[in-house]
Amino acid sequence: MQEVKTDHPFKEQRSHPDTARILGHIVDCNGSRATIASTTGSRDQALAAELSVGKLITIKVGKSRIVALVYSMQCPSELWSETSGNTMHFQVELVGEIRDDEGDVVFSAGISDYPRLGDPAHNIRAEDLDAIYSVTGVNPIKIGHLSQNADIAASISADALLNRHFAIVGTTGVGKSTAVSLIVNRVVEACPDLRVLILDPHNEFAAAFKEKAHLIDTEHLDLPFWLFRLEEFAEVIFRGRQTVVEEIDALRELIAEAKRDFRGASDSARVYRRADQSVITSDTPIPYRMADLLALIDERIGQLDRREEKPFLRSLKVRIQSAINDPRFRFMFSSNTIMDNISDILRDIFRIPGDGRPITSFQLSGIPSEVVNAVASVLCRLAFEIALWSNGAMRILVLCEEAHRYVPADKELGFYPTRQAVARIAKEGRKYGVGLGVVTQRPGELDPTILSQCSTVFAMRLANDHDQEIIRSAISNSSSSTTSFLSSIGNGEAIAFGEAVPVPMRMCFERLRRHDLPRTSSNNRKKFRGSRSSDGLPDIDFIVQQMRHTEMPMSTTGMSPEMKASLQPELDSLRPFGLADEMDDEEQTLPPSMPAEAGEKAERPRTNSVRDFTFRSLKRRD
Repeated sequence: MQEVKTDHPFKEQRSHPDTARILGHIVDCNGSRATIASTTGSRDQALAAELSVGKLITIKVGKSRIVALVYSMQCPSELWSETSGNTMHFQVELVGEIRDDEGDVVFSAGISDYPRLGDPAHNIRAEDLDAIYSVTGVNPIKIGHLSQNADIAASISADALLNRHFAIVGTTGVGKSTAVSLIVNRVVEACPDLRVLILDPHNEFAAAFKEKAHLIDTEHLDLPFWLFRLEEFAEVIFRGRQTVVEEIDALRELIAEAKRDFRGASDSARVYRRADQSVITSDTPIPYRMADLLALIDERIGQLDRREEKPFLRSLKVRIQSAINDPRFRFMFSSNTIMDNISDILRDIFRIPGDGRPITSFQLSGIPSEVVNAVASVLCRLAFEIALWSNGAMRILVLCEEAHRYVPADKELGFYPTRQAVARIAKEGRKYGVGLGVVTQRPGELDPTILSQCSTVFAMRLANDHDQEIIRSAISNSSSSTTSFLSSIGNGEAIAFGEAVPVPMRMCFERLRRHDLPRTSSNNRKKFRGSRSSDGLPDIDFIVQQMRHTEMPMSTTGMSPEMKASLQPELDSLRPFGLADEMDDEEQTLPPSMPAEAGEKAERPRTNSVRDFTFRSLKRRD
């Protein structure tokens, strides 16, 4: 005890060079928090302006300095005097410890010597702040500056960010997309071998990445139907509704058989053994022809011993034909010739080689909402499989904007294969070099399993109490007070915590130039490429054409001439079954719809629908 008193720094404070920076002294301390009391004189009111909630201070303890975060301030008297002294109490949370090691300032998160009553608290030095938030290791990147001191850079570890996954959360309008653009640009610069796959539901990242990104929209999207696994293809043809077990069972067998037919037809000189044929399943990424699948369905319908299956097979065929005829699904069925071009597709999606564009942005706003989940499932699954089968040689980052759409907290919502694909990346991706980035404005609606796998979180302003509680539960107890600022931090500001930062850090993201900001195409009226009316506004006829996803009039069968031409090879293959001829007859004989009388609602003849045509065709065959 005698030695402690001798070395007590409080007795040396009058001669200590930091005396001028003293804020107060410790009057209460437990294992993780402390209270600092300070009394100002009539000529020392400026002391009150030195501190504010959210700032870091230091507490002198022997040869080290304890770093503490101010999270609460009180005036015990509940009165403030402008002319006489005031007593103030500051509640702080102990963060870590700084030591001077042979001229170098070294910070550690642990505390070896706790403050004692009477120990002085000081304003933190700039060099101490720099030591606390400096990032050691490979690929440190600067993304902004500290909120407390704009001269101190806010840096993160790119490797820790990618290897352990990350999340950016915040309410709408706080700058999440800007933060994503900044972080991705800096990470790509630091890791040139990285490939980034962005699921962009709002088409807003085209402006942010420009020459670095390969943009894929609905006009250029080539994701053939045979790349979809059974569950993913079923999501498309059932339009997100409950599937029918009998139809799925039949589809599982028939797709596998159609793939075996394609494999055999592609190399007729080779004779495949039955054992080799059985390896091909409905999920094997091998092409098949839709005409073969429809022909196999017709063949089963015509078998006498399958009468109980006929209603399900007919319904299945209607669903498939409806998807083929839907202009919104052109990205799946538009190819005139089916070929095994999976290598070309993967090279295009994952930028191999990159040619200076390591980022692929999938603009999903033009894809039907009931199919977006299936497309997201295919892309996430392919990203993981490429990394898996390359033994980790491919380094990929999958970034999910509005992630709560794909992996919602409610297990009854969403699409299970999408949830499974994203969860597999979150749980196993680190082993194979696949990183996951999730961006959401409602962390409470995101699957907690996914969020728990994100070892770095950038928490921007959150107004919802439940969302704030989700973030609090993800932060260790020693830094939980940091989240008390979540409802009041400014736009472009965030609290970063996790593997990529040494300690929880309140920071401001670097401001981007105006032309580098992410924005949707709707924000730029000058880029409208359609026809305009006499007063310069977009022509309503052009808008209607875009709403209908076609620039050509639809035929009586529900297909545009362009779509029918693209499907002609499949239609020709169906002529032996009589379906193609009936389709041609229907188009010639069906009368055009009559104009509606005044006040009456125009009604299209029932015979014009694909569903009615298909049922009548099947009925004739029976």
